[in-house]
Amino acid sequence: MKSKSKKWLYASIVLVLTVAAAAVAGCSNGGGGESGPGERAENGPGGTDTGRKEISSTVYDRSNVPSTEGTTEDNRWTKWINKNGPVDVKFVAVPRYESRQKLNVLFASASAPDLIFEYDQYIKNPLYDQKQLMPIDEMIDKYSTDYKNLLTQYPILKKVGMKSDGKLYEFARLNEVVPIHAILIREDWLKKLHLQVPETTEDMYKVAKAFTDQDPDGNGKKDTYGMALSLQSGIVIDQVFQATNWVVKDGSVVREWDNFKAAAEFKKRLFDEGIVDKDYLNDKNGVKAKQDFINGKIGIYPIQLDWYSFTINELASLKKNVPDAVVTPIPYPQSPAGQFNPAYTNPVQATAVVNAHVKDPEAVMKYVDFLVRPETMKTLKYGIENEHWKMGPSGCPQVIDTDKTKTEVSYNVDLQMLSSSILDAKCGKIGNKFNPDNPIEKEGLEMFKKAMDIYTDPNKPYVEITHPEHMPQIPKEIDTISANLTKPVNDLWVKAVLGGKDYTPQQALQDAKATWDKGEGGKVEDWFANWWKNDSKNAFLAKDIIDMMKQQTGK
Repeated sequence: MKSKSKKWLYASIVLVLTVAAAAVAGCSNGGGGESGPGERAENGPGGTDTGRKEISSTVYDRSNVPSTEGTTEDNRWTKWINKNGPVDVKFVAVPRYESRQKLNVLFASASAPDLIFEYDQYIKNPLYDQKQLMPIDEMIDKYSTDYKNLLTQYPILKKVGMKSDGKLYEFARLNEVVPIHAILIREDWLKKLHLQVPETTEDMYKVAKAFTDQDPDGNGKKDTYGMALSLQSGIVIDQVFQATNWVVKDGSVVREWDNFKAAAEFKKRLFDEGIVDKDYLNDKNGVKAKQDFINGKIGIYPIQLDWYSFTINELASLKKNVPDAVVTPIPYPQSPAGQFNPAYTNPVQATAVVNAHVKDPEAVMKYVDFLVRPETMKTLKYGIENEHWKMGPSGCPQVIDTDKTKTEVSYNVDLQMLSSSILDAKCGKIGNKFNPDNPIEKEGLEMFKKAMDIYTDPNKPYVEITHPEHMPQIPKEIDTISANLTKPVNDLWVKAVLGGKDYTPQQALQDAKATWDKGEGGKVEDWFANWWKNDSKNAFLAKDIIDMMKQQTGK
């Protein structure tokens, strides 16, 4: 990069790839208890006064905590945190894909927790505009040790956590760059029906139709879906068509309306011909599609995934139900818009903010310091030594019992939103987590390696202009216009998919443009075009993500 800011950025990033991991130690023991947010805990679990402070914190609810483990707010790992951490934490569950609504209600009722974990900048930025968030510079300077050291070593964390007033508002972490979206296909079904891996979206439609109509599971019933389309599956299909909000064209960023139309036409064919679940829109968290997949009823599964978690959960469950099933990732097929690499994990990710009305910033800071420590990260990632893992031949933790880890550990990923696992230079990469001596994990590792190969193709462009979490902070007026237009425009595309012959994608295109223009969407376009022209050189863009991936992989 030519600019000084980019050189500085990369200098800080390179440290990520060369630093040795902090020494990993065992976990210390402590007390625990419950009380109101920001107050001292009067009674611990044993009913005695512990004198410990309490804070409150959100945690995403993904409906993935096994009933034997408890609930999102009260399970093995929330208890472990309250036993071993420096403060008592009252957890508040926030539905993963309805967090905007939940947080708005919590803040409107003055009951929002002290610490808010959230990925989406379009949720956090309005809270900043409303002065609902507290600057964290002072609390870090006064009370922090561990996180303060991270900021010193990796100043890029500070850069992504700053807002337009020049103050720091967000805690952040560093991640390994890997594909976070994929299209998985039943390779055994392809072979049985003598089909090839689809290379174009038209091919994908034909394969999905064959998976629906030609009884690929051989049970004599028409009970399979060619493709999943709910939630993240639909987002992946949008990426295939580059039906994203902003596309680089002729040196500027624009809304490419025809891409949305093409995506809607593709989805409509799938819906009208019964290739997808007719009730996919009501599968708001993707649980129904996941269940269909592990029951062997879905042939093409576009998905957002954590590769290891997917292996020991969905893949392992599928193999139990259908032992001969073979799943493999395939490249995004060629669409009218082109052929793309999928979205990757965010290399430098701001994940947590502090409520402006927090009563005890010191207690919050102590908890954050606890979360970023190597020993905390290791325990949350792998579980308890000699119970969930043992040291493997490579010198890295190795799962003892996949089923036990699946049930007792894998659901706690949202408690790791401040874990910078990549800083563990020896064991921190995702590939090191797989145990190749376990048949399921060996299969999952091969899938992951193939995904890294096909989804990091230098000949294909990254599908977005940047990771959504690195989109610029837009002025309140522009943000309001954009937010007010998002749902009505999206609803038109949904109507086009479900509307049969009475409402076509072409009509939706006309109505979407009219709605956009009437709602002053042009102001949003103008703002982004100006930002791209004048300020994008200082932004963290797709090229920066790819460069980080190359540095980490040596490609």
